Amino acid sequence: MKGFFAFLRVSVPVWIVGLIFIPSPPLTGQDKPIPPLVGMYVHQHWPYNHPYAARTWTLEDWKGYADGLKKLGYNSVLIWPVLETMPEPLTPSDRASLEKTGKVIDLLHQQFQMRVYIALCPNIVADNTVARQATFEKRHFFYSDLRVNPGDPAALKKMIDWREKLFKYLAKADGVAIIDSDPGGYVGSTNAEFVNLLHEHRQMFDRLRPGIELIYWMHVGWEAYCRWYETGKFAMGTDAEHEDALAKLEKINPEPWGLAGGQRHPFKTPKLASRVIAFNYGRIEGEPSFPLTNFGGNNAYEGGRNAMARGVMGNAQTHCVQLPNTFAFARGATGKSLTDADYTEFANGLITGYGAEIVQAWKVLAGKDSAAMRKVAAGLEGLAKGQLKTGQYRGLLFGSPSRFLSDLVMMLRMKAGYEEFLVAVETGRNVRQSLNQFVSFSEVWQKQHGYENHWGFPKMHEALRKLNSPAINRVLDFQDTGGVWFEKNEGATPFERIRNGYKNVETFTPSLLAAMKQTVQMIPERAARR
Repeated sequence: MKGFFAFLRVSVPVWIVGLIFIPSPPLTGQDKPIPPLVGMYVHQHWPYNHPYAARTWTLEDWKGYADGLKKLGYNSVLIWPVLETMPEPLTPSDRASLEKTGKVIDLLHQQFQMRVYIALCPNIVADNTVARQATFEKRHFFYSDLRVNPGDPAALKKMIDWREKLFKYLAKADGVAIIDSDPGGYVGSTNAEFVNLLHEHRQMFDRLRPGIELIYWMHVGWEAYCRWYETGKFAMGTDAEHEDALAKLEKINPEPWGLAGGQRHPFKTPKLASRVIAFNYGRIEGEPSFPLTNFGGNNAYEGGRNAMARGVMGNAQTHCVQLPNTFAFARGATGKSLTDADYTEFANGLITGYGAEIVQAWKVLAGKDSAAMRKVAAGLEGLAKGQLKTGQYRGLLFGSPSRFLSDLVMMLRMKAGYEEFLVAVETGRNVRQSLNQFVSFSEVWQKQHGYENHWGFPKMHEALRKLNSPAINRVLDFQDTGGVWFEKNEGATPFERIRNGYKNVETFTPSLLAAMKQTVQMIPERAARR
């Protein structure tokens, strides 16, 4: 959640704005404050292949990943188990996922001494008829979701009763973060209704285990998001709206409780500031985003370094391909250096003896030299076929060092094709050939990971628009038409158009790939040769 706005073009992308966690100070059995939090958010919205999508992880995968995180310096995990689209009654795959998540909580607590938080949308439940048509691992969120009117006592009670049954599997979690938007909301709803919704969750948690912390995750703002559903005109909430929600929450005082929010949010009291944990969102990986390893710069390192009084949390979407930034974030959070030698030592801890080659691949992938990308890819392809010895961070490889290297090969070749496509569009030369190569290498990598949601590398949509392809423009128009999000989607009301826009973006990548393939054949021969 929250990252669904990553592809919306706002003046300051919300996935870059640092979030702040402000939980009540957790205590040990001896009532001593525990160390500052260094956390990772495991987001599970998107259905794609193993091990790229966290939905697909086995308990053994979790054990390996947690082992790697712990060795890097992480001590906490936030999990979105996507309870919202689990149908009633549960399918076997949903029950299995809940049971697995309960075991993951035990694993993280007992073997790794990590804190565990659960993320939750405020008022979303499953469309049971649609949701049960897919397994948990394959279910698209925005095909399967319904909004509950928090002003309807009967509907609210039904949702809370169902959530209580689901949370019986997760009752050992340290806390639950309930976001105010993205996704969530209901046309015409008020802050009073939202705070009452939080109160109902507090009572439900107390029935399960009173120590579960309720965290109000302040983002767009409840009333602002409801207003977007009503008008189709998006704007972040005002300070007055946020302060109103906070005042109402303080009045009911649902202990134990805390807050989450951004730097722009009005958290002004020293009491709250002393308990702040910075959630520096998007520093490791933005989401939703087409899987591609991020490397270089100081964004991840500074994201980890800029902690608040109680620590810092980062996030990733495709965790197994974001290892360099996962490392960089931890180095910043733990006050350690981040040099080429440090990266090489880390990479040697992944695959012994090949640290320099891995770091070189990361560097080239982050650049624009397509020839270098192809050269490095050829070298890694040979290494992937040989005998590989893993190091202390082997758990981050999800059981396959050869898969890790092969992924780098596919990403390098796709990125090389992309860079050459940008040049071709800019110069007007070899456009068809370069587009065809970009599509071909993208298809190979997309087939491997299976991700289907938003896809937009820097300058990619602008370059594609220059092709004047009706097929491509139709897909791009699903999400953004001159800053009015989802306006060209079907629907009689703004909410219906927004809802259908989110549905269409669920399969944006295969739709765009198909449109690009169609466009290759439509580019005039003379343009291809120029």
